[in-house]
Amino acid sequence: MFNQILQYLKRFWRFIWYEDSIASWIVSVILAFVIVKFIIYPLLGLLLGTGYPVVAVVSGSMEHTAVFNGAKYELCGDKFSTKPEMDFDSYWATCGSFYQAINISKEDFGQFRFKNGFNTGDVMVILGIKPKDIKIGDVIVFKSNIRKEPIIHRVVEIKKTSDKMLFVTKGDHNSSSGPDDKYIEENRVLGKAVFRLPWVGYVKIMFTKLLALFGIGG
Repeated sequence: MFNQILQYLKRFWRFIWYEDSIASWIVSVILAFVIVKFIIYPLLGLLLGTGYPVVAVVSGSMEHTAVFNGAKYELCGDKFSTKPEMDFDSYWATCGSFYQAINISKEDFGQFRFKNGFNTGDVMVILGIKPKDIKIGDVIVFKSNIRKEPIIHRVVEIKKTSDKMLFVTKGDHNSSSGPDDKYIEENRVLGKAVFRLPWVGYVKIMFTKLLALFGIGG
């Protein structure tokens, strides 16, 4: 019985690694997905202390670049006729007034992790964190009250009451905090971003769009 199982495993291994066919490629993709989703992802979650150990960035709300809106380029509510070059100083010149109004200085922002934001398609590594350890400037992942996907934005205010903490966040690209960014309860916080892997998330984005074409997911 054991030898028979071993023979089946050897045939399967040859099919996956050596057979050059569409069927082999499809099975390999499915197997890779299963291994990542049900083995690697949960193990990472256990190590990092969160149910969301890695998050693919699927929107431009944290980008520090002006994006064309159909008529002009836009960043933090300001509009430009041509796309401006953006470094940290020019980003602050465009967006800094929001932060200054809530007592976050340019020097403060310059000390924040991911002070230059991050982009659609990046993958962020997330660490579980106790709400009491979250600081202004941290980039956190939290559950949305509006959509299925979690949101990853920067903490810009922390409001403390006698028995709980509430967090206000903002996407670096956005002109202000949206309705889902305000008064985030402790139990909605999923973790804090600690590391960025540029562009890796495009694999997930393209795979999700491919599934959507076939009416899967969503």
